[in-house]
Amino acid sequence: MQELFLQAIYKREIMYEELKEEIKLHEGFVPKVYRCSENKRTIGYGHLCVEPEQWDDDKEYSKEELETVFDKDFDNALKNAESLISSRSINHIAKQVIIEMVFQLGIGGVGKFKKMWEALDREDYLLASTEMLDSRWAKQTPARCGKLSGKMRSSKL
Repeated sequence: MQELFLQAIYKREIMYEELKEEIKLHEGFVPKVYRCSENKRTIGYGHLCVEPEQWDDDKEYSKEELETVFDKDFDNALKNAESLISSRSINHIAKQVIIEMVFQLGIGGVGKFKKMWEALDREDYLLASTEMLDSRWAKQTPARCGKLSGKMRSSKL
């Protein structure tokens, strides 16, 4: 029994490591402060610079330091995604999509996808994927949204 439990934990950790790499690809890496598509100060792998953090606009930060920031951001996105998912019965692929959406949009932004959540409550992944495309997010980052919508659609398989 314990061996099955440990295998499940191992599989989950592998899934999260693969998801982290996917998010890094979508975010890209910039070692200096830059302005994102929403004109907000950002650094590393899409980390939003907020108070009380102190990021020097002219400094180039090490990859190691920004990897640590990414890991904290991912852990926060995971926690917030699990909070949104709560007791919903969704599969692991849909969960990955929600985690990445929370990483990019925050818990408040993803919580506003009311029709997507209604579709997920019915395990209607096709409709959930369509609702993702009917958003301001899809207009701002169409390639990423399209890829995640496709991934959500494939969840039903």
